[in-house]
Amino acid sequence: MSTDSVDQGKRRFLTTTATVVGGVGMGFTAVPFVKSMQPSERAQAAGAPVEVDISNLEPGQLMTVEWRGKPVWILRRTQEEIESVEALTESSTLRDPLSEEEAQQPPFAQNVYRSIEPEILVVIGICTHLGCSPTFRPEVAPPDLGPDWQGGFFCPCHGSRFDMSGRVYAGVPAPTNLVVPPYRFLAENRLLIGETPGETA
Repeated sequence: MSTDSVDQGKRRFLTTTATVVGGVGMGFTAVPFVKSMQPSERAQAAGAPVEVDISNLEPGQLMTVEWRGKPVWILRRTQEEIESVEALTESSTLRDPLSEEEAQQPPFAQNVYRSIEPEILVVIGICTHLGCSPTFRPEVAPPDLGPDWQGGFFCPCHGSRFDMSGRVYAGVPAPTNLVVPPYRFLAENRLLIGETPGETA
């Protein structure tokens, strides 16, 4: 058989097959490499920012996400809840109504609402007394909490109370307001928890 008579059809088939197999192999090789550049679950738990979509969060609803191994509550306050926050600020009911304890929130949240936007509250859902998790009690003046209760967070372990801004009531075991984590808005309904406004990763 002459070496000059080469089957061009077979050659093209083999070249194409080798190219396809090589391309698939490159893809399989690249996937673990690309994945290795993303933060691991351990790194995310250690503090990598967490992006949250709040577009489905209705007024009066609370959602919980995890950041640094802690529950973070995101509350879309109703107009009535915003008004109750404003009214409580003028009373002697709260221990730190103006959020003067700087360690409890970033500077952008050192206001009556303890937030960037009055409607959206973002706090770490851990009681500042002994680390229990308070319950969300939005109802006004329920029998078990009394006529002065305007809605907020109640810690059943030792009776600490926080208003709809996470501000601690006077005369309860918790010494300070709930902690506001660093966060910023990426869009109207997207939050990034773990970075403050103006900060980038």
